[in-house]
Amino acid sequence: MRIGLMLGADGASATIDDIVATAQDVEGRGFATLWMANIFSFDAISTLSIVGRETQRLGLGTAVTPTYPRHPTAIAQQALTAAAATGNRFTLGIGLSHKIVIEDMLGLSYAQPARHMREYLSVLMPALRGETVNFDGELYQVHNLALTVAGAEPPPVVVAALGPMMLRIAGELADGTNTWMVGPKTMEQHIVKRISAAATAAGREAPRIVGGLPIALTTKPDAARETIARNLTIYGQLPSYRAMLDREGAAGPADIAAVGDENALRSAIERFRSAGVTDFNAAVMNVEDGGYQRTVEFLAELA
Repeated sequence: MRIGLMLGADGASATIDDIVATAQDVEGRGFATLWMANIFSFDAISTLSIVGRETQRLGLGTAVTPTYPRHPTAIAQQALTAAAATGNRFTLGIGLSHKIVIEDMLGLSYAQPARHMREYLSVLMPALRGETVNFDGELYQVHNLALTVAGAEPPPVVVAALGPMMLRIAGELADGTNTWMVGPKTMEQHIVKRISAAATAAGREAPRIVGGLPIALTTKPDAARETIARNLTIYGQLPSYRAMLDREGAAGPADIAAVGDENALRSAIERFRSAGVTDFNAAVMNVEDGGYQRTVEFLAELA
């Protein structure tokens, strides 16, 4: 299981220079990957393209870029450019986002999320492979389009798939899933089981399973969980994440976070490895003075 770090899930602000410096530090510590959230700050694909020019071996990926505001051919062009810029170390993570963002903020329809993602991937995946795309769907119609980006190989695509239908679509058409707010029981019995079955049925390779999780090394776990609960409240309210927490029997994000001493964190991470996670995506929570750095140093030892 690869161990990587997550940028942006805690809402912390940073400049481009800060992000590049963090990526270089993460690479120097031996981490396998660096994932970047795409929320309401820098565009993650563009930022990771810059990061790729300043690093040598670190795997880079979006976690995740929303699909609705971007035509699939536009995001294919962006992703291939990022692949070329990073020496083909880029993974494209995409997702639906949430109704509150897509409809209430952006004014777009969120009425058919599963159809949207199936049609989106039906255009995106062949476009990334350099094939001529001809597709007539209900939502997308693309004809005689082919992309050629020098130096780019088709980047892997992982979908933020949590529900049964989305997991089936991701297993059939994409390269894996990128999850957030999923506990180890739900990961094994729901996420890994469903997407793996769909991939097998479609004759595809075993899917990549990226498990994003809040984590904090601390000797004061109760206080740390209170801080995490306060900082990540919104994730316990959004319907898709709420459904995963309910499956796990968790009241909120703090209840699935990996929090405690070294032994507690090793045990939590091992549960995800045993569940079938291929990439552990650590969202380090700064719950106390010096806590962020101590947690990163501990994870670096595992990485």
